[in-house]
Amino acid sequence: MEVVLYIAALIAAIGFLVLCVSIGMTLFSLKNTLNNIAGTVAGIEGQMEGITRETTSLLTKTNTLADDITQKSEQLNSVVLAVKGIGDSVNGLNESVQRITSSINNEVGKNEEKIAQVVQWSNVAMGIADKWRQRKAINPNDVTVYTVDDVQAKNNK
Repeated sequence: MEVVLYIAALIAAIGFLVLCVSIGMTLFSLKNTLNNIAGTVAGIEGQMEGITRETTSLLTKTNTLADDITQKSEQLNSVVLAVKGIGDSVNGLNESVQRITSSINNEVGKNEEKIAQVVQWSNVAMGIADKWRQRKAINPNDVTVYTVDDVQAKNNK
């Protein structure tokens, strides 16, 4: 029975040896995998540093742009207020012109008969002026002078 005990111990030793070899192989394989993961993590860290730098730079530029837009918006507000003032002035001018026009219309309505008379007299005056311009100058060669005797002789014939 001692032999069986030695054989059992030998089998247990061989099993333990196989177990140790397989655990060793697994640990070496795990070591390679962990080394690859460590390299990948290191690469990611480097990329994250680059991304962080780019993000910081982009954020700085964005803040500068936002400040510039804010300044330009404030300047544009003053332009909008100036244009509004011009619009208000134009509206006031329109109201004044409308008041003057309605005042003139009212006065014209009140003096309509007098205006009609003025128009008639001006038409008469323009007609006289036109006739005056159309009148010919008398040429002394075209004038024939008759004496009383000439007129009587002409009437007796």
